[in-house]
Amino acid sequence: MNKKTVVIGASTNPERYSYLAVEKLLAHNHDVVPVGIKKGELFGLEIHNDLPALSDVHTVTLYVGKKNQDEIIDYVLSLNPKRVIFNPGTENQSFESILAQNGIEVLQACTLVMLSTDEF
Repeated sequence: MNKKTVVIGASTNPERYSYLAVEKLLAHNHDVVPVGIKKGELFGLEIHNDLPALSDVHTVTLYVGKKNQDEIIDYVLSLNPKRVIFNPGTENQSFESILAQNGIEVLQACTLVMLSTDEF
């Protein structure tokens, strides 16, 4: 099943895990919306700097550390995703609690591992 996935913390740097996640998500035929701080393009997709309004979001995968998450909590809630993946280094108990209280599944997992093991 094709799952619309928002990658928050997207980067044009090929050494960043968010870059690899966009690449692998596309290879698995998911709709990907990269959101990041710096303008740029990833595999023909524009990196959004403006927190775009989106619908039918299945998954949000985070590549933003805890100290930079406060400004995206309301945005993630507005997307009403089915689940949010906190990749290694992004864990945030208070954010996770807010999501769970709103009926959103919370996973502390690695998007890259999930894709490679068909658990995504």
